[in-house]
Amino acid sequence: MTVTLEPAPTKGPKPLTSGQRPFSVHFSVYLGVLFPLAALAVAVPFAWGWGLSWVDVGLFVGFYALSGLGITVSFHRYFTHGSFKAKRWLRIALALAGSFAVQGPVITWVADHRRHHAFSDRDGDPHSPWAFGTSPLAIAKGFWHAHMGWLFERDVSNAERFAPDLLRDPAIKKIDEYFWLWTLLTLTLPGLLGGLITLSWWGAVTGFFWAGLVRVCVLHHVTWSVNSICHMIGERPFNARDKSANFWPLAILSFGESWHNLHHADPTSARHGVKRGQIDISARVIWLFEKFGWVHDVRWPTPTRLARLKAE
Repeated sequence: MTVTLEPAPTKGPKPLTSGQRPFSVHFSVYLGVLFPLAALAVAVPFAWGWGLSWVDVGLFVGFYALSGLGITVSFHRYFTHGSFKAKRWLRIALALAGSFAVQGPVITWVADHRRHHAFSDRDGDPHSPWAFGTSPLAIAKGFWHAHMGWLFERDVSNAERFAPDLLRDPAIKKIDEYFWLWTLLTLTLPGLLGGLITLSWWGAVTGFFWAGLVRVCVLHHVTWSVNSICHMIGERPFNARDKSANFWPLAILSFGESWHNLHHADPTSARHGVKRGQIDISARVIWLFEKFGWVHDVRWPTPTRLARLKAE
């Protein structure tokens, strides 16, 4: 069974925002951003000689791949841009995987990102690095804002305007509502597995630390770097109406998201890295899903379309 939900027609544009976060939710954002960051700050001394094992490395890589692809394949290319259509069970699994990244509930994430595309690098964009001007001080302030400063603002992107299709899906709404549970699981499951694999409490502690807290923090900053760095520096081989750019050093860690210029030139494309040597792990995962028959109507780029989008 495949589900396709189209946005309901409206009589006019709704407001960009729908109020402000309650204090309890806003406080949880601070915890979700700063607590993993604190873990990363102590990671090096913690690892010095006794705090990191191959079990921790394996758990880190496994949970990083699950939650990272949950953002790139699921929240971004599927839920936000509709780059492919998925079977119902996969749709639910994708929403859960993305929630494991601790980057906010699925509907909130999608609403923010669709708003970003609607107003990219213009007034209304929630996280443009060019919001304050082009002087050195303004660029520094803009980088901070685009990278993580925008997360601490209390305005909420209006889901009724930017994600009405998800609001009408009861299963996705339920997953969105239980974001606190998926956050708890993504942090505690690595510790549980670490303890079971090593048969020790210490294995549980290091699994929680490395594959829980540190993994979430690293993934946060890789994702946020696409918002900040990839709108500031890099190559722009395709025509886009903003300052989106390709930044190759992030390609593998971001699972192909840092081929950002093509994405903004052609947002619904299932592949972002379209040139020779541009590794796009997310696109390869979507390709595998298609081969298994789990997804269809994949919007692969075509030579004709790429030629039309190519910058002069």
